[in-house]
Amino acid sequence: MTPPRRRLAITAATLTLAALGVTSCGAVGQAVDCNTAASEASKIATEWSNAITSNPTDQNAFGEASKTAADQTKELAGKYDGEVAAALNDLADGFQTMEGGDLTSATEFTGKLNGFTSKITAACS
Repeated sequence: MTPPRRRLAITAATLTLAALGVTSCGAVGQAVDCNTAASEASKIATEWSNAITSNPTDQNAFGEASKTAADQTKELAGKYDGEVAAALNDLADGFQTMEGGDLTSATEFTGKLNGFTSKITAACS
């Protein structure tokens, strides 16, 4: 696995772990909402990761996959309010920073990913 692919796989795995980690939400209704939000965010990140790892040197494909992920995450955030929506919008902004196709921004995004997932988890606490 090439280094960019390894970083992208770690990104997808981190989001998946975040989806599993939010099951500790307090109220049952909130737990379901948090699980749904985290699961959908994980699905978006996995689709993004798959899209960019299929051709890791194609800047246009990278930018388009990032734009699609940002749009989908913003749409998901629109279904929620409060801190969950804010956390999802922050994740969307992270995807949006990569829309230009700059492959080095994936490294920065991966470094910030724990912060995004922590916000989603904290919103569910």
